[in-house]
Formats: sequence, C-alpha cells, structure tokens
Amino acid sequence: MKKKNIVIVIVTLCVILAAVVVVSRNTKRATFKQDFHIEDTSTIVKIFLADKNNGQVLLTMQPDSTWLVNEKYPASQAMVDMLLETLNDMRIRQRVNKNAIENVVKDISTRGVKVDVYQTVYAINWFGGKMRLFPREKLTTTYYVGREVQDMGGSHMYRQGDDVPYVIYVPDLRGFPSPRFVTDPYKWRSHNIVDLNVKQIKRIELNIPSEPEESFAIVRDGDGFCMELTSKNELTEDFDTARVAQFLSSFTWLNFDEYANIVPNANMDSCVKGTPRAVLTITDTANNTNVVETYIKYTNPDDLKAIPDPEMYETFDLNRLYAVINRKDTVLIQYFVFDNILQPASYFLGKTTGEFIQ
Repeated sequence: MKKKNIVIVIVTLCVILAAVVVVSRNTKRATFKQDFHIEDTSTIVKIFLADKNNGQVLLTMQPDSTWLVNEKYPASQAMVDMLLETLNDMRIRQRVNKNAIENVVKDISTRGVKVDVYQTVYAINWFGGKMRLFPREKLTTTYYVGREVQDMGGSHMYRQGDDVPYVIYVPDLRGFPSPRFVTDPYKWRSHNIVDLNVKQIKRIELNIPSEPEESFAIVRDGDGFCMELTSKNELTEDFDTARVAQFLSSFTWLNFDEYANIVPNANMDSCVKGTPRAVLTITDTANNTNVVETYIKYTNPDDLKAIPDPEMYETFDLNRLYAVINRKDTVLIQYFVFDNILQPASYFLGKTTGEFIQ
C-alpha cells in the first residue's frame, strides 16, 4: 500500500509540474512589453500619413494647439483627438504567427498606411520632466498600419525597428483601429463655417437674387443690431426681435454636413451652375468675411434637364442643398441647420411664418 501511495504521489507531482510548465509557456507567449503605443501624446507636434495610392495627409499642431491639414486647412479637432487617443491606447494583442509573417508584411507594404509621428524632445530632460531645455522636433516612431484580422478584433501593424508585426487592438473598442488612420485629406478637414457669439458679429447679409426685395442685412449698432433692407438701402426698426435673436445665435458653431467631392462633377456642375438661390455674407468684428452661396440639390440631376418646370418641389433633395464656401469648397448643408438663417426679410419683419429659401 505504501508503495502504491508513493507512486500516486509521484504521478500527481509529475502532472502538476507538467501543468506548471505549460501554463508558464502560455503565459510567456501571451505577455508582451506594452511599449507599442505612445505614452505622452501631448508631445506630438506632427503626424504624416501616406499610402501607396498617393493618399497623403500632414497634420501639424499650431502654437494655439489647433491643427492644420496639409499646412493649409483647419483640421477637425474631434478627428485629431481620436487619432491621438488611438496612438496612446493601442496595445499588442499577439504576435503574428510565424507562418503568416511573410504574407502579412507583404500585405502591409502594398495596402497599408505609413504613419510618421514627430514629437518634441529635449536635449536636457531632468527631474522627471520638471527641467526641460533645448527642445527640437524629432521623428520618433514610424508605424505601418495594415488591415483588420479575421475576427475583426484588431489590425495588423508593424513598427519600424521591430522584428515582427503584431495584432494591435484598442481596449474597449468594438472593432479594429486601422480605419482611424485615413489618408483622405477631406476626412481630416474641419466642417466648421464660422463660430461666432453675438458679440463677435458685425454684419450678416442675405442676398436673394430672385427676390431682391427680400434681401436684408442685420447690422451691429452699438451694443444692439438694426435691420437694413438692402434693395432700398434703408434701415428699419420694425423687426421681430425674437426671430433676429434666434437668427444671430445660429452662427455659433455653424457647420456644413460634408464635402461634396464624393458627388460626380457632372452632377454637381448641373446644380451649382448659374445664379445662386441665396448668398450669405458673414462679417465679424475683426472684419473677417465668409461667403456662403447656396444652390438647390436635385434628387436626380437629370431632372434639371428633363422636366419642363425645374421649380417642381418633388425634384428637390428634401434634406440637403449645395453650398459654395468662399468660392473654394463645394459642400452639402442641411436644411434644418440653416432653417433659422435662410429666411426672407418678410419673415423677420413678422409678415410671414417662415418660408425656407430653396
């Protein structure tokens, strides 16, 4: 019996030892030095994204902490913030299986997005960052972002200098991070037209070419405003103050819906060719001016040529219309966003209940 018990004990110990070895190996395989991310994104000053299809985006931080796209256009702060959060939050889920490394690397090199991250570094950085001297901009990290993995829980990514690519994920993100590294400049550009509080407004003029008698301007007069009937070049105090107040408040964070670059040029040209339905000119107290010209968007551009009466309501896109901003960018704007703005003078004089200018 004693010999039997000894054998049982020895077998049990062997099983336990084998289990410990297996767990130890699995743990080793699943544990990574989580340094793939960027710990301090506040030091990032420039990000360059490029793909093999000539898509390129340069994001640069300005002295006031805003960002520019391709050193020219204001960037969407929400988009930039999401990218910075991704660079900070992304983690290694696993190494790419050695049998798949060649295919993954080939796929990343042909379809992937190269991401260069530039940060401010200091020649002297002492006492845990309390003393920093001699700053300079430096390319610190280059990533190559590939496609999503099969289970949609991560993306293949390779960091320059590493031996192998990894599957990278973002904790708490239901999906994969690669769509956040886009190379279409339009995706990064801000959709903001103006962001003015009432105190910053100097003059807002709405010109309606088809009905010049309905054109008007709201003009600053000291701490208040007056209304000018521009076709008669005369001022009037007989306006609905509540409606004008609502009108003026509409210029706080006024945005368009999206750029119209996805619309075929032939379709867009048929709509924006000719006289605009309304021309909105916004001037702030610093004498900065923005001009928004609006045009009808037809549900089917061919209707414009085919129907005998192009004013037929049924042919309009009921949700959006075209706008050309500062004679540069053609965009789409939503009716409900501009509902308080694109109203004729008679509306603000209390003569109508509101008839949106198409």
